[in-house]
Amino acid sequence: MDLLYPPVCPFCEKIQKPGTGICDSCREKLPAIREPQCMKCGKPVKAWEKEYCCDCERRRLDFEQGRSLWLHVPPVVQAIYQFKFHNKRYYAEIFAREMADRYGRWIREHEIEEIIPVPLHPSRLRARGFNQAGLLAERLSDELQIPAGKNVVYRIRKTKPQKQLDDRERAKNLEHAFGVSRRWKAPKSVLLIDDIYTTGSTIHRISKVLKKAGVEKVYFLTISIGQGL
Repeated sequence: MDLLYPPVCPFCEKIQKPGTGICDSCREKLPAIREPQCMKCGKPVKAWEKEYCCDCERRRLDFEQGRSLWLHVPPVVQAIYQFKFHNKRYYAEIFAREMADRYGRWIREHEIEEIIPVPLHPSRLRARGFNQAGLLAERLSDELQIPAGKNVVYRIRKTKPQKQLDDRERAKNLEHAFGVSRRWKAPKSVLLIDDIYTTGSTIHRISKVLKKAGVEKVYFLTISIGQGL
């Protein structure tokens, strides 16, 4: 398979040796999330005395804490786009390995019992052919030997893309959008996985239904995150 489809760096798409993942040149240029960070979602903030970003300051979010690999700026934006819309499914293995290396200890410290992907609506899943968050959750589960909950959270109704909406519209768009399987036995602490974190509306809404189902603590991990203020 490596001969037919040689592995490439997800950022420059140059051929790499199997298992290499991100090339050294791209790794040096990736937009790191530096301190100071929001204590809640992990976005960078401008001043050390500022504990929370603007999004986390102005509203109550039902998750405990979250972290991301990089800022959502080039070349990360393009890599995620290729991953989601150009069938670069093998990027999931590279990103999950990065998550495990960077945040494995953080995940263990919070005693995560199950890794849960943010779901797609069935119509979007059929059109795309896969759920990028589901692939990330499966690969991260393999890396850390923590169970992945594949069919725990599901979309009750199709929603508009969040990036097209303002804060008020985002909240209304996600009302009654998610459900939790009745057959699922809720653990105390779970980790939600998605590709991008922006204002937190999606993670917040899913955290709310998970806690209603019996989960005590919800954390999240994403590939990229928007820039804080």
